[in-house]
This record gives sequence, C-alpha cells and structure tokens, in this order.
Amino acid sequence: MDFKEFMDYATVALNKKPEWTTPNVVVGKLKCFDLRQFSPIIDKTKSATLVLPPFAGHYSTIADFSEKQSLIRHLMDYGIPNVYSLDYHSATKEMQYYDIDDYLAQVDVFVDDIGDNVNLIGLCQGGWFGSIYTARFPQKVKTLVIAGSPFDTKAGDGHLENTVDNANPTFFKNLVKMGQGVMDGKMMVQGFKNMNPMQHYIEKYQNLYKMVKGAKNDEAGLERYENFEIWYENTINLPGKWYEQVIDELFRNNNFVNDQFVALGRNVSPKDIKCPMYLLAGDKDDITLPEQVFDAEKYIGTPKANIGKGLAQAGHIGLFMGRSVLGKNWKEIAEWMLKNQ
Repeated sequence: MDFKEFMDYATVALNKKPEWTTPNVVVGKLKCFDLRQFSPIIDKTKSATLVLPPFAGHYSTIADFSEKQSLIRHLMDYGIPNVYSLDYHSATKEMQYYDIDDYLAQVDVFVDDIGDNVNLIGLCQGGWFGSIYTARFPQKVKTLVIAGSPFDTKAGDGHLENTVDNANPTFFKNLVKMGQGVMDGKMMVQGFKNMNPMQHYIEKYQNLYKMVKGAKNDEAGLERYENFEIWYENTINLPGKWYEQVIDELFRNNNFVNDQFVALGRNVSPKDIKCPMYLLAGDKDDITLPEQVFDAEKYIGTPKANIGKGLAQAGHIGLFMGRSVLGKNWKEIAEWMLKNQ
C-alpha cells in the first residue's frame, strides 16, 4: 500500500469543496441563501418544487450529492417539473443576529418569485423549517414533504433531545460565544461525530486502509469515500441567534408542536398545515427518530386521507442520498406529489 495515497484520501477534504453535480442556474441571491434552478425549462402552468436542504453545519449539496446519488436529479427523472433548491450561505459575523424569522422572510421572497402553490421538500432541519413556513403561509404551499425531520422533538428517546434536556442552557450560548457570535459548523460536525466515535475516528480509517490496499478492486468504494468526505468534513456556520432559538424554542420547549411558536409576528400551529403532507423516516436514523417524524400526524390539520408515510431502510443521511432510498422511497414520494397537484 502507498502511504501517500492513503493520506491523500484521508485529507481530501482539505483541498476540495462540495459542488453541485446537476447543471443549474442561480436565479436569486439573498443574504441567507441562493436560489438554484435545476429544471432547464420552466412550465409556468405547473407548480414549482422547492427543496429545503439541511442547515446544520454542512453544505446544501447533500440534495445533489453525486450523479447517481442526487435527490434533485431523481425528482426530475420521476417527472417532477420546475425543481429548485435553496443553497445556504455560511453565516458571517454580520449575520450573527439573524433568527428564524429572517430565514422565513427570505424564503418567502423566493416562493413569490417561483410562484405560489409551491411544493416544499424539507430535509432534516429543512423539514421543520418548511412546516413552520407552511403554517405561516398555508395559502402558498400545495404539498409538503418532510424527510428525517424532527417535527415533534419530544417524541422517542433521542440522543440529541437528551443532550439538550440535560445540558445547562449556558453551554449552547458559550458555543456561540466561542464562534464570536456564530455557531461554528466544525463544532456542529464534531458533535455529530461524537455520537458514534468508533465509526468516525477508527472504523472509517480502517475501511479506507482496506480500500486503498485493494484499490484496483474497489475504485468505486474510494470514489464514494472521497465524495462523502468532501461533503462531510467541509462545514458552514450558523447565525448564533438562529442556533440558540432552535435549541431553546424547538428542541427544549417544543414550541411549534405546543402551539406557542411565533413566526413573522403571528402565532402558528401545526393545525394551520392543511395541505397534503408526506412523512419520510429512516429505520436506522439515530439523529431524527422515526416517531419524531411520524408524530406530526397527531398535530397537523391535514385530513388523514391526504397524509402519506414511508419508513425507509436507511440512516439519517441515507434518507437524502442513499441509492435504494432514492430508487424506491423517493419514487413513491414523487408519484404521491404528482397525484396531489
């Protein structure tokens, strides 16, 4: 084995940044994010679909991870027209006081730009964000899909929820202070890694060693390793106020589910969501437990007949880019979306 080759792969994220793999055009730029258009031709007679990627320390490109593992590309292949995605910016010190309202207001600008009656697809954090947006502007959303999204943060016995409940509130405020007003994405990722330390600090490199040693037989594995490492190890920062608000209002107090969340000057409730809604969870997801996703059914105002549900054989990140999930679950979701237009 060539030790240099091993180190080149182990440190690949130091030299490369995540990139979008599907051709697209930036059609809107605001402080919080860009709006990327992926469908080459826009049919104005049909509703647009806006993907809301996770905003938890990583680049938005997880929605378009690679040519064969792209949620966006699969949606278009399944016949979904007018596909767009947000592309979150890394928070600067000037953005440290941005809160959820700032992000809601800016996504509302883009929704107006691409047309009302939009289909929203929220991944992880994008799911509760899309849910709050839908509750605030129910007349603007045609369908809502959430995947791996902690709608009811108190459901189940999750690691993240237990961490928030057991930690002193000043702990999270001090993390923001360490970032000089922003939540450093590297700290976010460190926290995720520490949930499975053996996997991230030992097994990952053992597996890489095996792949490099037999590289001629596992070039595909090395390519997957490189793609994932570039995405996972490169991070973006979050506004400190936004981060503290999410921790306090959503995870600690579950304000949205408890009908106590105020969005852009108005109290909103899950009952305000009346559009068709699809809930996707992963049976191996230790970030967002399935019950945190599926419990949304208890609170939303959508008729039971208009609620779709799916349990994928996947962990958290696999929900957004796993080949089997893209080939099976997201095909079912696309068919469900088309039936509800």
